[in-house]
Amino acid sequence: MGAITKELPSSMKAIVAYGPHDYRLEERPTPKPGWGEVIVKVLACGVCASDIKAFKGAGMYWGDEFNQAWMKAPVTPGHEFFGEVVALGEGAAEKHGVQLGDWVIAEQLIPCETCRYCKRGEYWMCQVHNMFGFQKEVAEGGMAEYMRFPQNAIVHKIPRTLTLEQAAIIEPLACAIHAVQRAKIELDDTVVIAGAGPLGLFMVQVAHLKTPKNLVVLDMKDERLELSRKYGADTLINPAKEDAVEKVLQLTDGYGCDVYIETTGHPSGVTQGLKMIRKLGRFVEFSVFGQPTTADWSVIGDKKELDVLGSHISPYTYPIAINLLERGLVKVDDIVTHSFSLDEYQKAFEVAAKGDSSIKVLLKP
Repeated sequence: MGAITKELPSSMKAIVAYGPHDYRLEERPTPKPGWGEVIVKVLACGVCASDIKAFKGAGMYWGDEFNQAWMKAPVTPGHEFFGEVVALGEGAAEKHGVQLGDWVIAEQLIPCETCRYCKRGEYWMCQVHNMFGFQKEVAEGGMAEYMRFPQNAIVHKIPRTLTLEQAAIIEPLACAIHAVQRAKIELDDTVVIAGAGPLGLFMVQVAHLKTPKNLVVLDMKDERLELSRKYGADTLINPAKEDAVEKVLQLTDGYGCDVYIETTGHPSGVTQGLKMIRKLGRFVEFSVFGQPTTADWSVIGDKKELDVLGSHISPYTYPIAINLLERGLVKVDDIVTHSFSLDEYQKAFEVAAKGDSSIKVLLKP
């Protein structure tokens, strides 16, 4: 089947990152689809903690050397997006199983399909590791009115029974599901989730579905702790008000928690976890850090023989996320707290960075 398209404007608004603290709203050409490609009208794009860290300069390349950065400027950021299909390149409808008017989302990683990881089905660890919103030459992100899905993007249809807010959080929920899966939670486990931001709150809800013996949540903000209780947490600890390590040891007869999931993004979240986890425990590291983190590695081996497990993005979990939302098993209403237009992107970043009144901030082009 040949290309199919609605009538689209010749230009669109898009946020472009040029360097740390140098983001601009510009008029850009509306993308056109090539073979197997999909053009969507962006309906919402979340502002992620990693977006804020990149905005501040962590992991952004804008000079002459790449230095293993996350983001190669100039580029339109945004990887927590979804939209409506408005144009399909030749072969795209058949390849992706979508048609004009469908709500769709693409996984944030675009697999190269040729490296050893992609060939083994471990695409989320793709050696090339192209991602939406980080490399302009591959795929611009969702902080724009329209965006292009390359032919090798992994596309999922979104049922129209979901609300806009539910559809907008599929990507972070999918990441949270993978982190909880990595923890291999058992019924008799004491599980600690450190950090009750958007990802942490989704992890609480998913971990609650695993029915551990005691689901413990740590956060410095009491209102987020109370929201965690609503989502199934059994024990709430504010490390600013009490000794979190001592409290967890008391809860576990001095042994420590069975599972510790780190999602604070702060170095103290790592060292705290190594102290409160039991011998032979499972430590899941999820956060993207904006600064180097150090710890006594002898705790991992000689002292506790821990299973330290990384959790990177969301392999095979987008369909699970969509299903949980359809069944009402994961709630979003109290997590999506603010919405802004593209014109208000500076305010959106400011509110997301402060985090005092916000949890999840959306841009709605």
